[in-house]
Amino acid sequence: MKSLYSSLGLLLIAMFSIQFGASFAKQLFPLAGAAGATALRVFISALVLSVVAKIWKHKISKKEILPIAAYGISLGAMNLLFYFSLERIPLGIAVAVEFVGPLSVALFSSKKSWDILWVALAGAGIYMLLPVASSSTAALDGLGVFLALAAGFFWALYIVFGKKISKATGSLQTTSWGMWFAALVTVPAGFIFNGKQILDPSLLPMGLAIALLSSAIPYSLEMKAMTNIPTKTFGILMSMEPVVAIFAGFVMLNESLTLTQSVAVACIIAASAGSTATAK
Repeated sequence: MKSLYSSLGLLLIAMFSIQFGASFAKQLFPLAGAAGATALRVFISALVLSVVAKIWKHKISKKEILPIAAYGISLGAMNLLFYFSLERIPLGIAVAVEFVGPLSVALFSSKKSWDILWVALAGAGIYMLLPVASSSTAALDGLGVFLALAAGFFWALYIVFGKKISKATGSLQTTSWGMWFAALVTVPAGFIFNGKQILDPSLLPMGLAIALLSSAIPYSLEMKAMTNIPTKTFGILMSMEPVVAIFAGFVMLNESLTLTQSVAVACIIAASAGSTATAK
C-alpha cells in the first residue's frame, strides 16, 4: 500500500512539473517565440535524456528507425502545435482540448454503449469552447482551439506509434531517440520563426529549466510510478491533468476561466476519465 501511495505522489509531482514547465515556457514566448521555446525545450530535452539513458549503449536497428521516427515526428509536431495554441488560449483550456487526442484513441479501441456518452461529453465541451458558442468578449480565439485540437491529433499518433515501439528498446532509450527525431521538426521551425532569438545564450538557462520540468523529470517519475499503479487508475488520474494546468495557469500566468469555459473543461475531463473507467 505504501508503494502505491508513493507512486501516486510521484505521478502528481510529474503532472505539476509538466504544467508548471508549460507555464515557464509561455513566459519565454515574448523572448523566444512559441517555435523558439519549443525548439529549445525539445533539443535540450534530447540532450538530457540521452545522457540519462546512455543511448550510445542502445543502438537502434534499421527496422526500428521508421517507427521511432514516426513516434518522434509526432512528438515534435504535438509540442510545436501545443505551444502555438498557448500563444492564443489559456493553458488549462489548451491542455483540456489536447486531451481529445488520447480520448479518441481510447474510444476507437472500444465498442461499448458508454462510449456514446463520452463522445457526447467531449463534443459538448469542445463546442462550448468555440467562438460560435459565445458572443461575449471572453470568447476564445478559434485558431488557438484548432491548434490545440491539431496537437491532440498528433498526441493520438504519438500514442499509437509509441505502443508499437515500446518493445523495441527500453522506455527511456526509445523516448531519447524519439526526442531527437522530434528535434528534426522543432529546431528547423524554431529557426524559421525565431532564428535570432533562440541563438541568444541568455535564454539557455530558462530553456534548460523548461526541458527538465516538461520532459526529463516527469518522464522519469511517470515511468517509476507506473510500476505500482494499475493502468486504469493511471489513466483516470492523468485525466485530471487539465485541472493541474488550470491551477498552474492561474498561479504563474494569472489566467482564469469563465463559467462556461470551466464547464467545458469539466465535460472533457469527465469524458476522458469515464472512457478510461469503463474500458476493458
